[in-house]
Amino acid sequence: MADAPATQRLFFALWPDAATRDALDRTGKRLHRRWGGRRMRADTLHLTLAFLGDTPVAARDALLPMIDAIRAEPFELLLDRVGYWPHNRIGWLGCSVPAAPLADLAERLRRALRESGAAFDARPFAPHVTLLRNAPGGPAPACAPVRWRVDDFVLAASRTDAGGARYEIAGRWPLA
Repeated sequence: MADAPATQRLFFALWPDAATRDALDRTGKRLHRRWGGRRMRADTLHLTLAFLGDTPVAARDALLPMIDAIRAEPFELLLDRVGYWPHNRIGWLGCSVPAAPLADLAERLRRALRESGAAFDARPFAPHVTLLRNAPGGPAPACAPVRWRVDDFVLAASRTDAGGARYEIAGRWPLA
């Protein structure tokens, strides 16, 4: 049996239920037909709230009580804006109207991370679901909006192998 890793590549995210994941995947297929690139696998689709990167397991365990204290109500997202970032060739789906409960949840989470002393990517929060990588882009096609009922958020661990990124849910926090 292999030794447990001393660090894990971690991020907090919204993880879609099966129906939402399928709707996101259909949008990814539509974008792929228009833009090409590499489609994200359906099982990897998520909306990142905070990216921690390589984190010592002991540091992860120390920040969890701060995360346990986060309180927020469930909410609905309307993902209705197709976008493309040419600097990293990513095609994505996001919200044309910012969702206040989403921004509030992300800020509460980031505040807890700051207070715990955890290192994380502090760039401004840009809510989106990455659907394509290495895409040439072009005019954005019209896509059916995706409604996403958000009832929880997760801590995910990422590892990369020859097949690409693999994610494992390391913790889940319900919204209530």
